Amino acid sequence: MKSNTKKWTKEELQIYILLLCANADSEESKEEIKLVKSKVDKKTFKKIYKEFCKDNEDERFEKIDNTIHLHEYSHVELEKFRNEINEIFLVDNHFAVMETNLNRILDNILY
Repeated sequence: MKSNTKKWTKEELQIYILLLCANADSEESKEEIKLVKSKVDKKTFKKIYKEFCKDNEDERFEKIDNTIHLHEYSHVELEKFRNEINEIFLVDNHFAVMETNLNRILDNILY
């Protein structure tokens, strides 16, 4: 397991989680990546995407779980974030079983 020694910003964490959502079915579509990119700055996206691609599923969840607790999120921020997560899940107009499962896991981590 790689150590998550650096502290991500909220934007970096957001990108990482949205990439996880795009990858819920083990494959990111062009539309999903385009949507994630539209919400963040290009340089930060590239940096986080490179890291995301190197990590396995366990590392991804551990990094998210470790980092989410370093930031204080307001109720409004969490609601906005949940809406973005749902946008990624629904970009193909279908809420797959794997996306439903990931959605529950993220609820447990975020709240």
